[in-house]
Amino acid sequence: MAGAAAPVPGALLCALLWAAAAAGGSPAPGTFGRVYRGTVNISTERVYAFAYSSEPGQVDAVRVYVNSNSENLQYPVLFVVRQQKGVLSWQVPLIFRGLYQKTYNYQEVSRTLCPSEPTAEMGPSDQVIFVDVASMAPFNIAYELLVTRLENFQLETNKAFNFTASPSQPQYFLYKFPQDVDSVIIKVVSDAVYPCSVVSVQDIVCPVYDLDHNVEFNGVYQSMTKQAAITVQRKDFPGEQFFVVFVIKPEDYACGGSVPSSIHGNVNRTLNLQRTKNLQVTIVPSIKKSVYVQAMFFSFLSFLSFYLGSVVVAFVHYIRVQRKALADRLSPEDGSGIMTSSHPITASTPEGSSYGAIDESSSSGGRQLSSPERGLPAGSDTDSSVEEESDFDTMPEIESDKNIIRTKVFLYLSDLSRKDRRIVSKKYKIYFWNIITIAVFYALPVIQLVITYQTVVNVTGNQDICYYNFLCAHPLGVLSAFNNILSNVGHMLLGFLFLLIVLRRDILHRRAMEMKDIYTLDYGIPKHFGLFYAMGIALMMEGVLSACYHVCPNYSNFQFDTSFMYMIAGLCMLKLYQTRHPDINASAYSAYASFAVVICLAVLGVVFGKNDMWFWVIFSIIHVFASLALSTQIYYMGRFKIDLGIFRRAVMVLYTDCIQQCSRPMYMDRMVLLIVGNLVNWSFAIFGLVYRPRDFASYILGIFICNLLLYLAFYIIMKLRSSEKLLPIPMFCIMATAVVWAAALYFFFQTLSSWEETPAESREKNRPCILLGFFDDHDVWHFLSAAALFFSFLVLLTLDDDLDVVRRDKIPVF
Repeated sequence: MAGAAAPVPGALLCALLWAAAAAGGSPAPGTFGRVYRGTVNISTERVYAFAYSSEPGQVDAVRVYVNSNSENLQYPVLFVVRQQKGVLSWQVPLIFRGLYQKTYNYQEVSRTLCPSEPTAEMGPSDQVIFVDVASMAPFNIAYELLVTRLENFQLETNKAFNFTASPSQPQYFLYKFPQDVDSVIIKVVSDAVYPCSVVSVQDIVCPVYDLDHNVEFNGVYQSMTKQAAITVQRKDFPGEQFFVVFVIKPEDYACGGSVPSSIHGNVNRTLNLQRTKNLQVTIVPSIKKSVYVQAMFFSFLSFLSFYLGSVVVAFVHYIRVQRKALADRLSPEDGSGIMTSSHPITASTPEGSSYGAIDESSSSGGRQLSSPERGLPAGSDTDSSVEEESDFDTMPEIESDKNIIRTKVFLYLSDLSRKDRRIVSKKYKIYFWNIITIAVFYALPVIQLVITYQTVVNVTGNQDICYYNFLCAHPLGVLSAFNNILSNVGHMLLGFLFLLIVLRRDILHRRAMEMKDIYTLDYGIPKHFGLFYAMGIALMMEGVLSACYHVCPNYSNFQFDTSFMYMIAGLCMLKLYQTRHPDINASAYSAYASFAVVICLAVLGVVFGKNDMWFWVIFSIIHVFASLALSTQIYYMGRFKIDLGIFRRAVMVLYTDCIQQCSRPMYMDRMVLLIVGNLVNWSFAIFGLVYRPRDFASYILGIFICNLLLYLAFYIIMKLRSSEKLLPIPMFCIMATAVVWAAALYFFFQTLSSWEETPAESREKNRPCILLGFFDDHDVWHFLSAAALFFSFLVLLTLDDDLDVVRRDKIPVF
């Protein structure tokens, strides 16, 4: 390197330029596979000509390798390759720019020239390539040049091909669709995580974008660490062929690697063989159209079988009812005998069971207040705009004695089902109508947003936007992963089936009311179906929103997949509480307002929950205080008002009951439940405060599910303690729920992608399909979770069917 050469005068510079122009007219003939060494400066330019012949229909590719030992960025060596239809140029040292304006210099560069299109001529066609080497340096700079013809430029189906690439030595290859293949999957693997790389699929157009700064300009691309997969369809390429481009990035931060230090660090670095990566590419045929049809038939028939099973159960129940009615008509017309035989009252409730026995006179008020319902005219349960829920109680005496009734040590259902049944039923129907309104206003913008996401992916080709399982992502139309959307059909079909089952029960109950059946008035759990209808709508909307989320799953829209999960868990807890507390359950407005607060917290957690400690402190405080407030409401049956004086009253209660005289809690079972529940919730709050999980939406969902399971377990235990029994249908549903949930959770924890990581790191978790060659583990989770939720709803619907022949003043409250 002549770094100490004297400066060139202006007149001499002009003369040298004229001489160089005259000398550059006759290129030297070049030979493929031969290394050419020489020097260039401002007065010397080298031109090499390489000629070759191409056979008809054959695509020949040429690769140019250059090297220079110069690190002078002011006077780089310029290489220009001229072809029949294009020009490709670069400099050595080749400069790549990273974060904070850092530059990375490469002295060894090799590029594949864009191959000429095959001609239809009968004989071979001649091709000529000119390689110009020049520099503006006033001193000699040495270089090396090697031009070779690629023998393995065209990739073959089902045949693995290994190669090496680096930032300054990108690679790309040609693939042609076989005649009988309409879709293929490009699978790329590497043993090394870093350096970060990019896989791109581009149309047969020159120039080919194969450098870090321009690979995103054309085609479909995704970043990669150890694994990548791109599904390509024949219809997207009119020429039925495409280039597969492999680019190595100069930095690793895009793939989850370390972020470079600030600009004050080392700015210029010379890197050659330090960032090479060994890759293996295999192109395999994707599934045929017949598999799509089979998958759709499987999805619908699997869940339509639940409809068939429901019809069979309903038919068997109808036959049993008809036989029982026939037996009643044939038996002697003795009213007392009928009551004893067909409606046995389990008056033999043990004295020591649950809440003990109490004299029936203590609940006589409830029966007297309920008696006017027996005289209701037929059809009195129909909707009426006059009979809306109001802020005042519907019974004149309720304000005078409800606090006295609710302070009894042993409460029975008749004590908490004293309000007018029609008004209470309308109160719970508000849950149904409100959730429909919420669903419409929530789903429409969600659908619009995910359509925009999918459009952006299709237009830009950036497959790092969405976190699919790319090894099992089957496109259909504009959708990139149709299988993840189709697998949510179970939520919608089973949600609709649950609505039909509830509707049947509602109709049968209305008919019994119209017949003035005394056992529908004073026996069993009060039948209010509004919450059940809301649960069915929530299950259907979970399917819709989960499908919307899987149109383009990513960190920003995960709350779409969980919002109605919160509602389902909350509605199940409300329904379980309403079963034995029909008069004091939360109104629809307060319940949905609470859900809205939870969803707002979930959105804030997505935005601020990553690293902001202040958010977790505030959320943990809200969580703990909300648990205490709800526990107080449950323990005191809604008699402990939540207002500005709540803290003063809470201190007084603690002082009188715990310090002044430490007495046994009045409601021991409730106290045990609430203590365990608070310990669980405080544990969640501490866990969130310490570990700050990035998946905040799943963290909140875990809180809801744990509370629901805890309350359901408490309810079943207390039911069995009270000498109540589980009929065959609810027992079957409980067992089915446990088995299906266990299987569903197994597939749920088979993580196939994770938006908590970079897209390249997420693709390391991708796995092939496991069901019909179409569905992956997460799709199986969708199928099983839909069935598990359906069975869970049936548990709540049928759990207390054994109490239909028990008087309400014999049914304990817990």
